[in-house]
Amino acid sequence: MSKFTRLAVTHALMMGGDAAMVVSLADSVFSVDPAAARTQVMLFLAISFAPFLFVAPLIGPLIDRMAGGRRLVIQLVAAARIVLLLLMARYFDGIALFPLVFASLVLQKTYVVSKSSLVPSTVRSEEELVEANSKLGLVSGLLGGIAVVPAGVLLTVIGPSAALVYGALLFGGALFSATRLAPEVVAAQPVGEEEALELRSPSLRFGSTAMTALRANVGFTFFHLAFWLRTYDNGTVLFGAAVGASALATLTGNATAPRIRKLMGEETMLTLALAISGVAGIGLAVLGEPLAGIALAAVVNFVAALGRLGFESIVQRDAPEANQGRAFATFETRFQLAWAVAAFVAVAISAPGAIGLLVVGLAATGTFAQLKLRDTSPGRTRRTRKRRRRNPSTRRRLSPPGTRKRRGVATGRGRATPGRARGQEPRSRSESERPPDH
Repeated sequence: MSKFTRLAVTHALMMGGDAAMVVSLADSVFSVDPAAARTQVMLFLAISFAPFLFVAPLIGPLIDRMAGGRRLVIQLVAAARIVLLLLMARYFDGIALFPLVFASLVLQKTYVVSKSSLVPSTVRSEEELVEANSKLGLVSGLLGGIAVVPAGVLLTVIGPSAALVYGALLFGGALFSATRLAPEVVAAQPVGEEEALELRSPSLRFGSTAMTALRANVGFTFFHLAFWLRTYDNGTVLFGAAVGASALATLTGNATAPRIRKLMGEETMLTLALAISGVAGIGLAVLGEPLAGIALAAVVNFVAALGRLGFESIVQRDAPEANQGRAFATFETRFQLAWAVAAFVAVAISAPGAIGLLVVGLAATGTFAQLKLRDTSPGRTRRTRKRRRRNPSTRRRLSPPGTRKRRGVATGRGRATPGRARGQEPRSRSESERPPDH
């Protein structure tokens, strides 16, 4: 079994456990009726963002520096999720449920960051990153949907506690599967000055700006449609259609991303996603009908899926490998904040239907123009990649005494890795210690 297949199996089980938890708590913690008071919806948005306050400053650096590597992080997360879901089943009707759910959300984000940081070690070259991320996105959508069915049956026939126990069993399978992941021990030293500069490289700033706008549009569109469509007699049906179209569009984006990547680079994918969002938002605003809103929901989720896969590949390609956990945690926090703020605006202003669609189009168009005017064009990213260096402290630790060094390059031992010429120094201790794939 290949490294990627092991990661895919683990990811499928983790997503299945998440889906079971959401189904079991659908009528309690995760129940937000857009027809209810807007203040309650705003409170939900604040709660949805709160776990990221822990992920960025604490979890990201921990993932990069933990002695057991990212594989151990995933194992610990899976084990903790088992305990938390069993405790939720025990105290489902008590006040203890809410801190347990909050802890689960923090661990969920921890896993997402660890998984994204682990992907580069499962592919043979940088060109396969988008395809690998695409397959994991499809696994998340399809297997998560399949796992919902038994959880729904258990919820209906027995109750939420049974669905939570079912979720715990899925996390148990994920824990066993995670023990077979490739070891990924990362540099134990803090980030160096050179790597800190790489975390602010033009390609990463370009991608994060584009992805922030795309995620903000997703949050704004969802809550704008939630309130606007409910004003119609068949509003529930219309909003359900919008949610279904969004889910289908996300799966389509995940499936088509590898083919699109063969035609263009990751930065161009993000630029194209913004352009499509801008044209769709402004064009559909002219129609101003509920069907136009449903169509826009599909468009923004489709391009957000494309953009996410492109951006993840940029981070996996250009960010220092020993600090990718920190990078993913920081960027995910930024994107979730953009989603929550945009959703908050949609709830607070209650704009007419066509105006809300126009806001989405103008936001995407404005970001597109900003990136074109800024001096962070995609053409600069290739030059940035050539300047990548590993943490100097890691380099000293790997090189045997007396080894001659050049600036930025050390002649240490370590087998060649995918996407790099043989004999070249690996970027982190993980690559020199990684066993061959069987």
